[in-house]
Amino acid sequence: MCGDVDEDAGELEDALYSRFLAHVRALLEQRGPSAATPSEDSYAYMDKLFADALGRCARDGEAAGEGANYQRLSVQPLVFARLAGFLAGHLALDQDPLRKVIEALMRGYAEAGPAEADHGHDHDHAHEHGHHH
Repeated sequence: MCGDVDEDAGELEDALYSRFLAHVRALLEQRGPSAATPSEDSYAYMDKLFADALGRCARDGEAAGEGANYQRLSVQPLVFARLAGFLAGHLALDQDPLRKVIEALMRGYAEAGPAEADHGHDHDHAHEHGHHH
């Protein structure tokens, strides 16, 4: 019985990692080569930095090997959250850096989308709240 739980967890982790990798590849393919050089445009700079970091995360996960790639993925958000806090901590408070970091975090979380159409909660849908399917 214990082995079944471990096997199910391993299958879920493999599926989640595969979904991540497919999403990364699609995003990077969709992005293609950037038209503007990062030094010309701050949005192009941010887009390139995002793509570079995302590509690095995928490469590091693949380098970790099967069975360890999900574990690698699971720690990466913590590193980037720490980095975001460190960088934001060096900005002027009148620029509201924490709010900007939190908004960007939530945008990225939303971009990842639900893992499946059934988002895994069990309650009555008769009440009003937003589920963006």
